[in-house]
Amino acid sequence: MQSFSVVIVGAGPGGLACARLLAEHGLDVLVLERNSAAGPKVCGGGITWDGLIKRVPEHLIDGAFTSQHIRSNYQQTVIQSSDPIVATVRRDVLGKWMCQQAENAGAVIKTSCVVNRIDSDSVATSQGNFRYRYLIGADGTSSIVRKYLRLATEKVGVGIHFLVPGNFEKMEWHLNNRLFNNGYGWIFPYQDMASVGIYGVKPYNNPKKMLANLRQWAKQQKISLDGLKPKAGLINFDYKGWRFGNKMLIGDAAGLASGLTGEGMYSALVSGEAAARVILDPEYDCHELQQLIKKQQKHQRIVEFSAKNKLLNITLMETLILALRTGLIPFSMLEMAD
Repeated sequence: MQSFSVVIVGAGPGGLACARLLAEHGLDVLVLERNSAAGPKVCGGGITWDGLIKRVPEHLIDGAFTSQHIRSNYQQTVIQSSDPIVATVRRDVLGKWMCQQAENAGAVIKTSCVVNRIDSDSVATSQGNFRYRYLIGADGTSSIVRKYLRLATEKVGVGIHFLVPGNFEKMEWHLNNRLFNNGYGWIFPYQDMASVGIYGVKPYNNPKKMLANLRQWAKQQKISLDGLKPKAGLINFDYKGWRFGNKMLIGDAAGLASGLTGEGMYSALVSGEAAARVILDPEYDCHELQQLIKKQQKHQRIVEFSAKNKLLNITLMETLILALRTGLIPFSMLEMAD
């Protein structure tokens, strides 16, 4: 049985960031990815500029937006900044680049490799068994590592989107209570297309109804979805900890995504790097991750509060946009990055 210092299950942004950092410091690292390639995922691809620019080169960015167009049932506003507020990046492009970076650093990455069983010091996969000193779950909402740790996943968001060809100029957020409940609809432009989607939290939103409302809303926005197939994914924001002895969870596997916005790339990157640094130095101060966890939990409270009844939800949405319009709160309050 082949042995590695660290085995990482999942080759998303968090797992690959963790693998690269560990390999750069001389540790032998194995990344196991069940899909045929690293990166692809149902995702709007929007990430805060501050969070992205620290870790990803600008040439991977499809679009960078200094304006955010936000609409609700009764009002709308445009948040502007001299620097980009949110950027878009294609997950397949990001995954390919991060995979190359990790491999260049010395990490071993096995794709089309399904983890069948986890034991206390080894994993059994479709490509053999591997022993580890540290095991990291970076395998998303349906994480097998999380299941091994017997952590339930109850607080889950649902994202559904279409990739629509065309030129879209504005990044838009729509808070429409009638169509999206306490979620939102989005239009995130890329160079030659846009992710047009909807986000909501279970059980307050039914995926089948969400898809119907997404189609209705897109028609209202004069966006044709004819001939396009929707893609859907689950987003875990049920955080119950990330360090469990020599086993760690990062990103969606840890439930670190924002329940309010569904954004998870930044938290995956931060937690992946934190896990690597803790392995390298057990006394490492995970300050950035702790700040992210505090904001994630604040977002969770807002979601639960707004879901209690329709009137509370509408009041919260309208108050939020009014506060954004008047500058009482910054757009960064909604972001996972500080």
